[in-house]
Amino acid sequence: MKIYLVQHADAVAKDADPARPLSDKGRLDCQRMASFLARSGVKAARVLHSGKQRALETALLLASVIGPGNMVEEADGGLAPNDPTDRLMEAIQTWPRDEDVIVVGHLPFMNRMVSMLATGSEEAGAVDFEPGSVVCLQENDDGWSVAWMVRPSLLGG
Repeated sequence: MKIYLVQHADAVAKDADPARPLSDKGRLDCQRMASFLARSGVKAARVLHSGKQRALETALLLASVIGPGNMVEEADGGLAPNDPTDRLMEAIQTWPRDEDVIVVGHLPFMNRMVSMLATGSEEAGAVDFEPGSVVCLQENDDGWSVAWMVRPSLLGG
């Protein structure tokens, strides 16, 4: 099983729009990332998001390119920026092991989630996200490991 943890793409400032939809840069970065992931063979049965506008838009853009028809759904809580990782950790235990899942959320939650899966500690600081980054974690016999990470800045533009 693979889990792709994604920080939502770049969003407009809160004072410009309190809903904080994706900026033009965020949409472009997300489309570029989705295209890269599709060319790399990334597939996922489900795409979960936090429910915030910027996470929903990121999830929809990724799902539309990686595989039209993928189930895009709002998580039942637990993905807000300052939420503890417990709720998602418990949910992961119930997911089918033969299905990969994309989870789109926010910092600092995503940083803590990667660290928790990879090291067992939320405070390990295993990766450094930028908006629109994707971290692939792969389950193995000993738990989880970071298989790879891609940032939009690596894809040009």
